[in-house]
Amino acid sequence: MSRQYETVIGLEVHVELATKTKIFCSCSTKFGGAPNTHTCPVCTGMPGALPVLNRQVVEYAAAVGIATNCTINQHCRFDRKNYFYPDNPQNYQISQLYEPICRNGYVEIDTAAGPKKIGIHEIHMEEDAGKLIHDEWEDCSLVDFNRSGVPLIEIVSEPDMRNAEEVIAYLEKLRLIIRYLGASDCRLQEGSMRADVNLSVREAGAEQLGVRTEMKNLNSFKAIARAIEGERERQIERLEAGRPVIQETRRWDDNKESSHAMRSKEYAHDYRYFTEPDLVPIIISDEWLQELRERQPELRTQKLLRYRKEFDIPDYDAQIITSEKKMADLFEAATAVCGKPKKVSNWLMGETMRLLKEHEMEAEELSFSPEHLAELIELTDSGTINGQVAKEVFEKIFLEDVAPGAYVEENGLKTVNDEETLRKTVEQVIADNPQSVSDYRGGKEKALGFLVGQTMKQMKGKADPGAVNRMLKELL
Repeated sequence: MSRQYETVIGLEVHVELATKTKIFCSCSTKFGGAPNTHTCPVCTGMPGALPVLNRQVVEYAAAVGIATNCTINQHCRFDRKNYFYPDNPQNYQISQLYEPICRNGYVEIDTAAGPKKIGIHEIHMEEDAGKLIHDEWEDCSLVDFNRSGVPLIEIVSEPDMRNAEEVIAYLEKLRLIIRYLGASDCRLQEGSMRADVNLSVREAGAEQLGVRTEMKNLNSFKAIARAIEGERERQIERLEAGRPVIQETRRWDDNKESSHAMRSKEYAHDYRYFTEPDLVPIIISDEWLQELRERQPELRTQKLLRYRKEFDIPDYDAQIITSEKKMADLFEAATAVCGKPKKVSNWLMGETMRLLKEHEMEAEELSFSPEHLAELIELTDSGTINGQVAKEVFEKIFLEDVAPGAYVEENGLKTVNDEETLRKTVEQVIADNPQSVSDYRGGKEKALGFLVGQTMKQMKGKADPGAVNRMLKELL
């Protein structure tokens, strides 16, 4: 390859909003229902059924727009996007083309070269289509309309990204913002966040954009990164061979790590857009917009700045804790109860992260109360239980949210502070392990650790390891 090329990337990100009902009807949006059970005449496109807009959809869309520095269009409307496909029961999709709810925003990402702003062209609201299921055994296709009418926002970026790393950073930033807002869970594996990649290449230094392709079926960050690299190489190979890049939509196959053409790229006029006649324009008053702005939560960027000033925890801990809103909420609530931010951070960074990994859980699935974590810290600090027992109790808190004080009492887990009992146990351990005693007296420090372990075993873990250590040294 003699020439140098630059990759130009823009994204269309579809996000399913976390409303309990669909955008234009009262059907449930709950994931995983039996096929065609969350449906009605409206979302299955029955003749004469009329849509009624879900106010919460507008509020979520505006909240995302505010958080991504967009201008909120206080007079917006819906349009019909006409196309024929089996998963589209109306033969059109209600979307926004001419007057979307948000325009001209940006998010800032961190890159190797420093901070970079990625422009957002627009954010618009629309309804999702159904889902086609292709049965190879029966040689037929089935359609499930549960997803039909689920509310979406589509976030259309400017072509400001130049590589997969910037794309992933942008997606992670969007995902974090939206999850902090509570507007969506953004689970790629369930399809609640989907990204279509628009990519072109051009010679380095050229001003004119190359011919772009759109890639679909990207359901993980890894797949997106592989697809970007694969499509970049494919386009460069064509240009180097003197063959034109065709503007088309391509489907990525992550198993084969390659893409294939689906159809030629459509333009807006191909869909014969016109104003949706069954819905009135949306008027967002100054008062409503101000209310939405005041309702915005503290986002991660602001949290990090505040944590550095307010809490005595390492910056690394703060980065990890604020990467999930659930973790940040737990940290702040538990700290407010016990007033020990570093110890709360230690439990979240240590045992909590370990158990999340062990049980293959997401941070958002954490269900224990911050009060119980704070109580556990107090029990440990007061010497009521030792560190080993505290870990055992925390696992019960993690899984069942038990009250730690009551659990310790019921199971007899309090630290034994009876000096006489401890002395008798230590003396017995010394008597039972003459070789280890001899090794320690001969200068082998590790032998003391073995004797401590044996004592703790005899005391069923309820002794203070420090007291055991001191008494062993005293008697040896």
